[in-house]
Amino acid sequence: MKDLLKKFEDKKPEIVFEWSDPETEAEGWAVINSLRNGAAGGGTRMRVGLDKREVESLAKTMEIKFTVSGPQIGGAKSGINFDPNDPRKEEVLKRWYKAVYPLLKNYYGTGGDLNVDEIHEVIPITEGFGLWHPQEGVVNGHYDPPKPQKIHMIGRLRQGVSKILEDQNYVPTSDKKYTVSDMITGFGVAESVRHFYQLWGGDITTKRAIIQGWGNVGATAALYLAKYGVKIAGIIDRNGGIIDTTGLDLDAIKKLFYDRRGNELVADELIPFDQCNDQIWSTGAEIFIPAAASRLVSRQQAEQLIANGLEVVACGANVPFKDEAIFYGPIAEYVDGHAALITDFISNCGMARTFAYLMDPKNDRKITDDEIFTDISQTIEKALVKVHQENPEKTGLGEAAFKIALSQLI
Repeated sequence: MKDLLKKFEDKKPEIVFEWSDPETEAEGWAVINSLRNGAAGGGTRMRVGLDKREVESLAKTMEIKFTVSGPQIGGAKSGINFDPNDPRKEEVLKRWYKAVYPLLKNYYGTGGDLNVDEIHEVIPITEGFGLWHPQEGVVNGHYDPPKPQKIHMIGRLRQGVSKILEDQNYVPTSDKKYTVSDMITGFGVAESVRHFYQLWGGDITTKRAIIQGWGNVGATAALYLAKYGVKIAGIIDRNGGIIDTTGLDLDAIKKLFYDRRGNELVADELIPFDQCNDQIWSTGAEIFIPAAASRLVSRQQAEQLIANGLEVVACGANVPFKDEAIFYGPIAEYVDGHAALITDFISNCGMARTFAYLMDPKNDRKITDDEIFTDISQTIEKALVKVHQENPEKTGLGEAAFKIALSQLI
């Protein structure tokens, strides 16, 4: 596996598009690892300190992810080094998407990612430049359908991604309306944990979880895990956290979910970040969901989690461990050797799979909440069944998953 991984990591990306904003200090990169089968896909993220290497590694992650989610295309990613809280953000995004418009029209499909919202930013801005949908490049480059079929495929993408959830099995009861894109990635992360215990054994209702990050992925994963009976023993966010050794139940998690201020954890009992960061890793939990930014989880934090009962890690964030290696560095390998590591390209493939499901020209099924969410669950289950067949042990899942995926790419 490591030989395959090194060969994949060392291969230069096919296209690297570099951009400097003429009006601010923002800089950006669109990295297309390959135009496998005519197209590539990957979302757009924004954060201070982002660099080209991060975007390149995420583009390679996307290529592996498509072996699970489909369609069978190349991986790509867009990244902008800029403060997402800056009031000039919208104008920066407009100039960025105008610059990459030719790629998005012909062979690159994008979407939301860290600090960039699919529904409120990516879709309206790209449509403003004449793009039918942010995934139009994949439709054109990979499928190349006749115009009537293209209209049908784009119509399904427009309807499905922005669909307001109605089925109470998938949406929290609230006055606020939630879309498929709001909930689907976190749902997939939670489903990966549920399927893990079904395949490898264990009663999920007796488990506790620690959640890192309270954005769409972390908060939503916690919500579904709580619905499955998991108690949430701790949450750590950038502004602070909550530790409850008895475990927060579904009602408590629902309140924290509703009370979010954007992607920020809001609670009366919030512990300052430094204090929470000192305590949470040794609190004790069987499940860990890293769902904040990439490359945050240190070796020391991983060791503390493992020493206090960790059984499974389901990656909500891409490449969550603080390794220099693109994918599978020493920290990831350490975790994989001591717990069940469900890799990001399986656990957080929900949005990529949603795009693939909706744009499939052979798919004429009615677009419903249950159809979309069931398809995501089945896709993740199918991937984990393959991992279980390759490795039925409760460690080494990450290595097995990479071996399965890379054998399809190299």
